Amino acid sequence: MLQELINAVALGSIYLLFALGMSLAWGTIGILNFAHGAIFMFSAFTGYLVVREVRLPMIVLVLIGLAVGAAMSVAVQILAFQPIRRRAKDHRTAEMQILIAGIGIASVILAIAQEVTKSNPFGFSNSSFQAKVYTVGAARVSTTQIAIIVAGLALGFGMAYWLRVSKSGLALRSIGVDPETASIMGINRHRLGLLTMAIAGALAGLAGVLLTFNLGAITPESGDTLLLKAFAAIIIGGVGSMTGAIAGAYILAFTESIILTQTSGLWVDAVSFGLIFIVLLVRPQGIFGRREVRRT
Repeated sequence: MLQELINAVALGSIYLLFALGMSLAWGTIGILNFAHGAIFMFSAFTGYLVVREVRLPMIVLVLIGLAVGAAMSVAVQILAFQPIRRRAKDHRTAEMQILIAGIGIASVILAIAQEVTKSNPFGFSNSSFQAKVYTVGAARVSTTQIAIIVAGLALGFGMAYWLRVSKSGLALRSIGVDPETASIMGINRHRLGLLTMAIAGALAGLAGVLLTFNLGAITPESGDTLLLKAFAAIIIGGVGSMTGAIAGAYILAFTESIILTQTSGLWVDAVSFGLIFIVLLVRPQGIFGRREVRRT
């Protein structure tokens, strides 16, 4: 029982690290970035390319993932999403075009990784990091799992606190509620948009590196699977709520763990869609979501 609990918390922390960036961008600057999964994967893939040539510790690979994820996300914002918003005739059209652009960008990034790896799994086998395993009763927990859990919870609650207390966090929340009024009040939407995308990309990169260390290897398609999980976590918790993203990620992970241990496991991937469906029927705004979000 304890082992299943540890595994579920570690899985939920990975979902959380991935979902935090998506939730932040979607709930504040109104960007549902479908390239987020590809950025997650390519950050780890870049670390894999580097570690093939140079033996590096875990912390350096984490920094590479953070930097690559942030840089890619900002580049996508500047080169694709901002031009789309400037040229779109209205906000609804811009949202749809951004969503499609994200899918297209993700396809290009995925194709590059698939070409180099021939769609085979890749990892950090040449890293100098060696995970230690501790025994707690009948359960086993690795240093990688501990790092994932600590990072997930610390960043999750840290982001929630930042959005509620800090000046920049409050400014971002105001953009999510009424961007036009926020601009009139002197809030720099362009600068905060870049900051938001950089944070979102860095979180994706961090999740990519930590998941690769935890599993030993991932595939170029791994980001697509996590994209669905993150989307489910955000809907369950409520769009725009960091607390909701935390709750949604762990609810999803614990539900999947129960399904996996109590059944053949074939229904695990259906859990995400099932939970989304239930939440949309019972509480469309999510557990911690606002009842109504104004978008202009």
